[in-house]
Amino acid sequence: MSDSTETLAQLPLDAWHRAKGGRMVPFAGYEMPVQYEGIMAEHLWTREYAGLFDVSHMGQLLFHGPDLDTELETLLPGDLKALKDGRLRYSMLLTEDGGIIDDLMATRRGEHFYLVVNGATKHGDIDQFRSRLPSTIVMDHMKEQALLALQGPKAVDALDALVPGVSELSFMQAGLFHWDGKPLWISRSGYTGEDGFEISVSSRDVEALADALSADERVKPIGLGARDSLRLEAGLPLYGHDLDTETTPVAADLTFAIGKRRRNDGGFAGADRILAELASGAISRRVGLNVEGRQPVREGAMVLDAEGNEVGKVTSGGFSPSLQRPIAMAYVPVALAEAGTAITLSQRGKLFQATVAPMPFVPHRYHRKPQGA
Repeated sequence: MSDSTETLAQLPLDAWHRAKGGRMVPFAGYEMPVQYEGIMAEHLWTREYAGLFDVSHMGQLLFHGPDLDTELETLLPGDLKALKDGRLRYSMLLTEDGGIIDDLMATRRGEHFYLVVNGATKHGDIDQFRSRLPSTIVMDHMKEQALLALQGPKAVDALDALVPGVSELSFMQAGLFHWDGKPLWISRSGYTGEDGFEISVSSRDVEALADALSADERVKPIGLGARDSLRLEAGLPLYGHDLDTETTPVAADLTFAIGKRRRNDGGFAGADRILAELASGAISRRVGLNVEGRQPVREGAMVLDAEGNEVGKVTSGGFSPSLQRPIAMAYVPVALAEAGTAITLSQRGKLFQATVAPMPFVPHRYHRKPQGA
C-alpha cells in the first residue's frame, strides 16, 4: 500500500475532501474519497436530495479537425453525425474486433467533439486515439479541468440557484454557463440513474465551486462507495468490471448505443463481428440478478449450470440500499438470460440462488422534455 500510495496522483480537491472527513483510498491512479459519513447514508441521501461527486480523475478530451465526426465514427459505433450541437451520446471506443476498450460520453461542441472517458483507462484511450486517427485530427487532453457531478432529485434546484438557466437543459444536453465570472461546461447527465449534472470547471476554481454547492443544505459530498452502489441499482456497467476488451456491445446489452444508420452502414471498428451478433446474438449476455437472502455476492462469483459447471461470472454485486436486498450483474449464456430464469451462483464454496431480473433495478429519473417540447 505504501509503495502504491507514493505514486498516486492527487485531485485538485484533495485537501477539501480531507477537510470534509473523506476517507481516501487508491483508485484509478489517484487518492480518492471512498466515503464520508458512510456508504448507506450517502447513497440514500443522493436518492432523496443531491450528492456532490468529484470525478476529476476522468479524462476530458477535446477533438478538432476536418471530417471530425466521420473520423471518430471509424472507432465509435454511435451515430455522431446526427448529434446536434450541445447534445451528448453514450458510446464506446472499440478494438478492431469489436471488444470494448472504454465506454465514454461524446458531446458535439460546435466544430469540436468533447469526450469524457474513464479515469483508469484515459491514458490508454489517448494512445488509441493518437495511433488510430489521422494526424489532421488534433486532440487536447484537458488536464487543467476538474469535473464534478451533482446528482439527485434536488440537484436541479441547488445548481440553478447558483447558475440560473441550467434547469432549461434536458437529459443529455449541455452548454456553456458562467458562475461568479468563471466558465463552466455543464451537461445534464451522470451515472447514478438520477437527474443531475456534470460540471467541467478549471482546477483553480473547483474548490470555490465545491464550497458554494455544498453550502446548500440539500447538497452533501458523496464518495466512490455510494457512486458504485447507485450505478449498480441503475443497471449501469462499470468499465474494468462489467466491460473489457473481451466484451462486445451486444454481449454487454449496450446495443441502444448503435444507431440505425450505423447498423445499416457499418464502417466502425469491429463492425463485422458486432453486426453479426446483432443479427444472430452473442454467446453470452450481461444480465441483472436478484439474489436471495441478505448476503451479497461479489465480482468473481461463478454462475453454475444444472450440473455444477461454471458457465458465467458475476461482474458486479452488492447490497442495494434502496431495495434492502442483494443485487448483481453477471454474464450468462443467452439460454439463461431471460428475465425470471433461476440461476445458481457459487462464492467461496457457498451456493446462492438468484433470478434474472430486468434492469435498471431502481427506475431511472432522468429529466426528459415531453415530445414536441
